[in-house]
Amino acid sequence: MLRTPTGGAGHGTATAGNRLMSIGTVLSQLRDEFPEVTISKIRFLEAEGLVEPRRTPSGYRKFSPEDVERLAQVLRMQRDHYLPLKVIREHLDALGRGEQVQLPAQGTQRLLDGPWDSESERPTASRVGRAELLASAEVSEEEVAEWESYGLLAADEDGAYDAESVTVARLVADLGRFGLEPRHLRAMKAAAEREAGLVEQVVAPLRRHRNPQTRAHAEATTKELAALSVRLHAALVQTALGVRLH
Repeated sequence: MLRTPTGGAGHGTATAGNRLMSIGTVLSQLRDEFPEVTISKIRFLEAEGLVEPRRTPSGYRKFSPEDVERLAQVLRMQRDHYLPLKVIREHLDALGRGEQVQLPAQGTQRLLDGPWDSESERPTASRVGRAELLASAEVSEEEVAEWESYGLLAADEDGAYDAESVTVARLVADLGRFGLEPRHLRAMKAAAEREAGLVEQVVAPLRRHRNPQTRAHAEATTKELAALSVRLHAALVQTALGVRLH
């Protein structure tokens, strides 16, 4: 059961114990629990009316601790329960009225968290249907169809999607708000496939080994290499942007 928020969505008078924060400070606080959150995500949630930070006379956003807690609740409900923003807004409104809110079961709560420490921690549902994908990523049928035509998403023979497809859909939608169309993202898809191919080259001999422990080690190696690959890719992009901007 979700606890009642400590305050409204950005109203009231700031005090010494209730200091206001810039959006950058809010981002730093949220990233402890939500490493993938971005400033554009926070602005999007504001545009959707889920948080209402104060504005300085110069127009800068200033967030209260209650705003940060509200943002965290929104992000948790998205991550752990796959709730669309409309439902999240209804839950928060109910909490604001002092009502108790019963959230849906968390059978798929860790689909986007991976990796898992043991088999017992794996989610009971490793794939999602098309309707759940649309609701979780908050995108339309037309958008998903277009992304599929460019190879950015793909359902299996049963019409289901793996857990990462939800992440892909959300990120493609976020990039779309900056004017990046699916055709622009094909290069990223191709680069990801090449990186996956490199990882496969390293772990393939381990997977074919006769020793069960060695085969088990292959899965851990795959996860570690994937994480390192993502970090390297991000660092290279940031380096390239830094060179071009200076």
